[in-house]
Amino acid sequence: MRTPKLLTAAGLLAAAGLASLAVLAPVARADDSGTATPATPDSGASASASPSDAAPTEAGTNFRTATPVKQGQQATAAASAGDYLYWTFPADSGQNVTVKATVTFPSGAVRHGPSTWQIDVYDGLRRRQACRYGMQTRTAAADVTTVQLACTLRTVRAWAEPWSNDPLRGAYYLRLAVLDLPQTDLGLPVQAAVTATAHGTAGEAAVDGSVTPVVTANGPELAPDGGWAGTWWSPRWLWTGGGGLLAVLAALGAHRLARGPVRLSAPRYSGEPARPREPAGYSGYSG
Repeated sequence: MRTPKLLTAAGLLAAAGLASLAVLAPVARADDSGTATPATPDSGASASASPSDAAPTEAGTNFRTATPVKQGQQATAAASAGDYLYWTFPADSGQNVTVKATVTFPSGAVRHGPSTWQIDVYDGLRRRQACRYGMQTRTAAADVTTVQLACTLRTVRAWAEPWSNDPLRGAYYLRLAVLDLPQTDLGLPVQAAVTATAHGTAGEAAVDGSVTPVVTANGPELAPDGGWAGTWWSPRWLWTGGGGLLAVLAALGAHRLARGPVRLSAPRYSGEPARPREPAGYSGYSG
C-alpha cells in the first residue's frame, strides 16, 4: 500500500516542479534564431542616479552654507578671485583624511601678477586643523594656469580631552581662498575643484571613549557611505586579546621551567619492604 502512495506523491512533486518552471519560463524569451535571450527591463524603469548622488557643482560662502560633498567625490564650483568657498564632508574615527584642491584660471584671462592660494580644514567644532604634510599654501605665477593644493590631516579620533585640539569625528569644513593677489585681478573668473579622501583605520589612534559625531544643521544627513562607526568596537580589543593570550602562554612556560621535568611513570616497589641487615658479629640476644 505504501508503494502506490509514494508514487503518487512523487508524481505530485514532479507536476509542481514543472508548473514552477512554466511560471519562471517568461524570464527568458526566445528570439527567431532559437536562442534564449534574457528579458530586458522596460526603459521607463531604468535606474538613474539620484540628485543627491551627483557631485556638487557649487560651493558655499561661509560655514552655514557649506556645500555637502561625499568622500571620493570631486566637487566643482565656478567663482571669482577673492571669494571664500566652503564645502563640508564627513570623517569618521580612525580615518586619515587627505584634501586636495585645484584652481584653474581661464586661458584668455589677463593677470597682472602672482597670486597665493590656501586651503584650510576645520572640524565640526570649527577648530582649524593642522596639516601633517602637503602643500597647503601655494603661489601661482602670472603665467601659470593651474594651482594644486593638498593637506593631510592627523588621524581622526573618536574621543579627546576638552582642552586638546585633536580632530574629532563628524562633519569637516574645507575652505578655499586666495590670500594675496594684485588688486586689479580681484573678480577674475576661476574654476575650483576639491576632493576629500580617507584611508585606513589606525589602531594606534583608537581610544576607549567615543563622542557623537558633530554635524551641522545644513547637513544633518552627512555621513560616510557605510554609516558612522559603532561606539563599542575598537581595534584595541584585538591588541588586548592578543596581549592576554601571550601573557597566558608566558605564564605556562615559566611554570614549566620552574617545576622541572615531569615523571610520566610512578616508581616501582617490590611486594615486601626490604629488611634491615644485621651488623657483622651479631649473635643475637644472650640472657
